[in-house]
Amino acid sequence: FLGNKKMWNELGNEYYERLIHFYKGQIPRGVDLVCYWFERARQQLEHGKVRRVGLLATNSIRGGVNREILKRIKDTGDIFNAWSDREWVLDGAAVRVSMICFDGGNEYTIELDGVPVKAIFSDLTADIDITGAKVLSENKLVSFQGIIKRGPFDMDEKEAESMIAADPKNKDVLKPIANGMDITRPPRGKWIVDFGVDTPIETAQKYTLPFEYVETNVKPMRQKVKQAKSRKYWWLHESSRPNMRNALKELPRYIATPTLAKHRLFVWLDKSIHPDHQLIVFARDDNYFFGLLHSKPHEIWSLRMGTSLGAGPRYTPTTTFQTFPFPWPPGKEATESQAYQAISQAAKQLHEERHAWLNPDGANEKTLKERTLTNLYNALQVFRGLDNMKIKPSAKCFAPRLDELHRALDEAVSAAYGWDDAVLADDEEILRRLLALNLSRA
Repeated sequence: FLGNKKMWNELGNEYYERLIHFYKGQIPRGVDLVCYWFERARQQLEHGKVRRVGLLATNSIRGGVNREILKRIKDTGDIFNAWSDREWVLDGAAVRVSMICFDGGNEYTIELDGVPVKAIFSDLTADIDITGAKVLSENKLVSFQGIIKRGPFDMDEKEAESMIAADPKNKDVLKPIANGMDITRPPRGKWIVDFGVDTPIETAQKYTLPFEYVETNVKPMRQKVKQAKSRKYWWLHESSRPNMRNALKELPRYIATPTLAKHRLFVWLDKSIHPDHQLIVFARDDNYFFGLLHSKPHEIWSLRMGTSLGAGPRYTPTTTFQTFPFPWPPGKEATESQAYQAISQAAKQLHEERHAWLNPDGANEKTLKERTLTNLYNALQVFRGLDNMKIKPSAKCFAPRLDELHRALDEAVSAAYGWDDAVLADDEEILRRLLALNLSRA
């Protein structure tokens, strides 16, 4: 059950490289360890060494690059029985798993989650197969994952402010930073030392206090890692995202969503804030784009096309965003149209009223601690009859208005696609239409 990012450290470099080499051309890079076992079993089926296979995986096998393994199984055989998402508790550790049974395509009785179906697709659904959606070139260089630090570059706001007070030029390399928790909960108030993309050490040393901080806290840790580049350029972030920086540099604000979150939430962040790798950011500053991302069509597309970690859905820039067909290709919107203006206005209204609820005038620390997007959207789920969890009273009061705001936004987005509002009540019909639009654009 090792995730891809943990395989290198857990298994060792030699084993990891030999594994990749042995399965080159059969398995794409970046998959979790369990995928190699699925491919090994598929090959045994293909060569007639076994008749049937049943394997267990974490539910992330259904999405992202991992899903390519299930596509190969479908290409040479079929999945005849599966449980797409179940809780698995072992030695006190709880994860979400998928159980998958496959053969050479000989079984005619097919069941998904205990229910007879006509077919099971590679994302372990049985309604509409959207796994054939293509990456759209029009969506590239809009969405990015935030920076990967690889080391304790961050500090409390007070410490950053003291460094700036000691030397104002330190503000050049000290920036506020946000991660997923800063969006779903009250912000932590963290700052980060950022020497940029390829700043030489001689330049970094001119910022005395920030450089000393990194030398003391980051360098010892970096000297122990196996990657030579990380050891050599220890004062720089592991992945500083130059394309993202270039895309954001002229914008006063940008849109962000947590990589992993219970609810698919989108917020505005000021240009001064650095996004952590736990955020996916969008290089747009217009209300229209914010509205499209926060609409129901994009939400259900992202839930189906994304991956998952435990019980939470994961947003992926490539499989989720770059496959999503917007009413107009990004950068080619009909900005004077009534549909565009309606989405922009509905999105602006949603943000303003939601922001006012999150930050009421004169609120004390206790009140603000409860006023989080997670609490708010928990209440929305309960109001819509999708959950019966215990919710905060203040969130319960605002949930009916939040529902109205989202419905107005969804109807504006539906009109931009040329759909009747009735389509919004049918998730599968929305997915069918989006898939058709994706394939026509591709």
